[in-house]
Amino acid sequence: MVSHQEVVRDFTESGLLRMAAMLATILPFAALVQVLANTGSYRQPAVVCAIWVALIAAALWFVPRIRTGGLSRGEAGAAVLITVTAVAMIGWEHRAYYPLGSVDLAILGTAWLLALVALSHPARVWVPAALMVFGVHAALLIRTAGADPLTLSLLEAAGYILAVTVGSFAVMQPTLAMHVSMAARRASLASRSVAERAAAAAVTEDRRSRLALLEMEALPLLRSIAEGTLDPSAGDVRERCARHAAVLRLSLTDRAPGDDGSLLARLQPALRAASARGLLVKVQVIGDPGVPSPEVAHAVLAAVDAVISELPPHQVMLTVLASGDETELYLTFSEPLRVTPDVARFGLELPAAARWQAAVTPEKNGAENGAETGAGCLEVSWRKAVPVDRRH
Repeated sequence: MVSHQEVVRDFTESGLLRMAAMLATILPFAALVQVLANTGSYRQPAVVCAIWVALIAAALWFVPRIRTGGLSRGEAGAAVLITVTAVAMIGWEHRAYYPLGSVDLAILGTAWLLALVALSHPARVWVPAALMVFGVHAALLIRTAGADPLTLSLLEAAGYILAVTVGSFAVMQPTLAMHVSMAARRASLASRSVAERAAAAAVTEDRRSRLALLEMEALPLLRSIAEGTLDPSAGDVRERCARHAAVLRLSLTDRAPGDDGSLLARLQPALRAASARGLLVKVQVIGDPGVPSPEVAHAVLAAVDAVISELPPHQVMLTVLASGDETELYLTFSEPLRVTPDVARFGLELPAAARWQAAVTPEKNGAENGAETGAGCLEVSWRKAVPVDRRH
């Protein structure tokens, strides 16, 4: 199964991550070069150099966070705090002298941090942060150099560059969300297709093994009856013939549910009710679930009905997997439940030997916050044969 996190990582690593990494590398290094080339513009050039080295280290920590779908709220707050602190400290260390025609990188060099915030959060988050950074830079620049035309031109250039840099990343956010959604949808369809092909292959292999078993056991039985070596009226012969006939009928009819007490027959009330509400339930059976006891069948029906009744109309997949004396049921859905039922309570009255387990597991989006996608799965498992001794 392809997770949402893997889709986001694959998409961002293809271009967006490289762009952010280049911006996070070029701007701090360019700012560091400017500081070294104009050491006379700062009271303590070593302090300013240390700030830019720290920002380069911050780049190594922040940029990989894009792989998980963007910065979280805490990481975005840390990025804004680091940006404001860096701009304030560098502006405080500035002397009144500025190289003619140059743009101070105290604000431009930290724009990559705000770009990451704009890429991960809406405008109500990054616009106040950008205004705060620009305001701190403007206040310190006017304090140091005065409100002359050169200072105002420097502020105008810095504001323009800040707006273009951060705004360029902000307008990419809807496009990124659309592409991630499309990629996640394609991955989901591909994973579902693979699962359905695997289930169909398992059903075909199970049918083939059943027919092969009939060929090994039923055909010799029929030959013996035809040759007169076995009496067809004998009880054991009739029982064997009936068993093989049931296996053959089950294989050829693809386990169509009937009034035979089978698991699918017991589930028919819930499936019919779901169909009446527009909920399409696709059923597939792998192996022979056998005939469950009435108590187990009632608990399974109650769990399935409790989940189905809380789902909106869409297509769901009901898979029954039988292996040995264990049976498992999976009801997978892609729309959120209105209310998540406590399905484990339906098995409280069952004997411990039934090994009943039931739970509704929501699907996570794979990001660090672990948010639920709305999709999920009902998982129920039990033992086929329940001993006679049961607790009441």
